[in-house]
Amino acid sequence: MSDNKITILYVDDEEHNLFSFKATFRIKYKVLTALSGAEALDILAKNQVHIIITDQRMPEMTGIEFLEKVLEKFPDPMRILLTGYADMNAVIDAVNKGKIFHYLAKPWNEEELDLTINRAYEKYLERAQLKEMNEKLEVSNDQLEFLLRQKLLS
Repeated sequence: MSDNKITILYVDDEEHNLFSFKATFRIKYKVLTALSGAEALDILAKNQVHIIITDQRMPEMTGIEFLEKVLEKFPDPMRILLTGYADMNAVIDAVNKGKIFHYLAKPWNEEELDLTINRAYEKYLERAQLKEMNEKLEVSNDQLEFLLRQKLLS
């Protein structure tokens, strides 16, 4: 990542919400926006994204349906769900199906959202580090297995 900014993809079918989010966070973060889940999936295919923030209630594809599709192809980004409705079933679905990191009510509070983004990014980095350590461990195990086989054959 050249600019070392956290990359956030914000998905909402209401354009003024996208503008508002971008105006609030564009200086601190690299902000990508999409008006639909389909558009967001295209963006994910072309960009490394650390955090996805999506509205729940959207036409064609709900936030949860979108996050389920994201999990299939792009499991790394942290997922945050926004909803303007106190819909506990949607939140439960988001946790169970979309594997969200956090849930926030709309309209979002700038300070709370900023804090959530930073906590999500810390978790993203932790997972990336763990993945890297596991890959290194796998290589070491393969090398040890190879050496053991050589020793047994000689």
